Amino acid sequence: MNCDQLIPSNDVIDIIISRDEQGRVQEIPDCIQTLDGPYDLYYYKRERVPPLSIREYSYSSIPKCLGLLDTTALEVSGIIQLQNQSALSLRGQGVLVGFIDTGIAYENACFRNPDGSTRITAIWDQTGEQSPPQGYLYGTEYTKEQINAALVSDNPRAIVPQTDENGHGTFLASIACGSEDAPNNFVGAVPESDILVVKLKPAKPYLRNFFYIPEEAVVYQENDVMAAIDYLDRKARELGKPLVVCVALGMNNGSHAGSGVLSDYLNYVGGLWQRCVVIATGNEANARHHVMGESTMEDPSTEMEISLEKSMEGFYLELWANAPELFSVGIRAPGGSLYQPSATQLGGHQEHEFYLENTRVEIDYRTVGRTRGDQLIFIRFDRPTRGIWTVYVYPDTTITGYFHAWLPMTGMLPENVIFLEPDPDTTLTTPSSAYVPITVGGYNAADGALYLESGRGYTTMNSVKPDFTAPAVNVQGVGLRGIYMTGSGTSIAAAITSGACAQVLEWGLRRERAIGLNSAEIGNILIRGCERDKDRVYPNSQWGYGRLNVYNAFRNL
Repeated sequence: MNCDQLIPSNDVIDIIISRDEQGRVQEIPDCIQTLDGPYDLYYYKRERVPPLSIREYSYSSIPKCLGLLDTTALEVSGIIQLQNQSALSLRGQGVLVGFIDTGIAYENACFRNPDGSTRITAIWDQTGEQSPPQGYLYGTEYTKEQINAALVSDNPRAIVPQTDENGHGTFLASIACGSEDAPNNFVGAVPESDILVVKLKPAKPYLRNFFYIPEEAVVYQENDVMAAIDYLDRKARELGKPLVVCVALGMNNGSHAGSGVLSDYLNYVGGLWQRCVVIATGNEANARHHVMGESTMEDPSTEMEISLEKSMEGFYLELWANAPELFSVGIRAPGGSLYQPSATQLGGHQEHEFYLENTRVEIDYRTVGRTRGDQLIFIRFDRPTRGIWTVYVYPDTTITGYFHAWLPMTGMLPENVIFLEPDPDTTLTTPSSAYVPITVGGYNAADGALYLESGRGYTTMNSVKPDFTAPAVNVQGVGLRGIYMTGSGTSIAAAITSGACAQVLEWGLRRERAIGLNSAEIGNILIRGCERDKDRVYPNSQWGYGRLNVYNAFRNL
């Protein structure tokens, strides 16, 4: 079986391997997808390797599943002013804006030039079954020439069968890059930019089963997202153009410290010259999925109560502590049965059957990270019964005694599972804690109030995230059938910010300064132009450094 057939199969396990670990891999993979940067992707037939578990595989090597971050704005962000300012007229010319999402309705007029030709440079449909991009092992690539041929045919889908069944990717691309439609008073942030698209393939069933993700949830694999980022970067290099990458996906996995496999990769790409990565903070602030606790030798009685409205197939949680803190956990079932941990061993695995509840709990203790070695306690509840489950956190080696715990992101739980005493801070989703990319939260442009669901910082390393906020409520965009509609969510804020970043890169190209621009430098330019209220201290965990205003940023320049 060829790799293009093997990789999409659920009978194949996907593994993320860092370059410094490759010498320790004993089993030769069936396929290898090489990426620029510190990671490669390995693929194994399932009968050749152990079943998926934290015990058998390192936590970092198992691809996590990312979900979509949601379902007047350009003017208050200063974008329209830059489009119309005669000396600048920044509309995205010469800049690529890349989307890693649900695909794109390429037939829509908002992605065409005035002559009807496409503004889309290429589409990599990872769900396709033939002609992958050069250097990649799966999916199908559609070129600008193929898309233009489809647009003038009677049956476009016969030539380019890529579709966006969800609409999320189409909507975001229209907000960032939609062509001007004066009669309907619509224009995207950079209506003359070029567009790159990756349609992600859905997560495999074996991963969904491991993480107890509901069948109806729209989720994608971490390794496919990494391959998509690599594709956008390579394509931009091939064309010799600057690139903005809009990431409107997220998850609650990881330490939220700015590191981890996907965050590391985005830090790498975002730091390259003429590259800018924009990530939404997610919409988890009020989801009740995060707890920050403290457990010390002097006061060890720390507990987290988790409420389950219904019995379910299962769920998991992750407890993280910054090195050198070490903790262990015990668990009390709704019926009162208590499991007390044995002595904690890093790399240890514990299991316990709660017979009255017919529930099995698995606990894995790991240190994660190539440079820091933070502690992860990964707890899986299999067939948990409804009621209040209590997790007791005991200090083994502590200095500050602080730890964080996260339940899966909204939409990735089979039923309503919440902490009874949650903390709304440090609710930005992964990978938005990555330290090089621009991280953006959301606010309501109509009244200036914070979008209440907008994920909050700071990171667990106390780095300032989000960097700033952008409009995220009732923003107009284009749907699948070319109909105008409004939507809310921080992914919209990321799309608007991606347009602002493309304007900065276009300005750099004109003045031959683009070579010195990357995510960090563009982020600093935009932060300096942010609007800030006099009665609020900045930076802060909700607004970062303020509200995006790219026109102010250019005035400061």
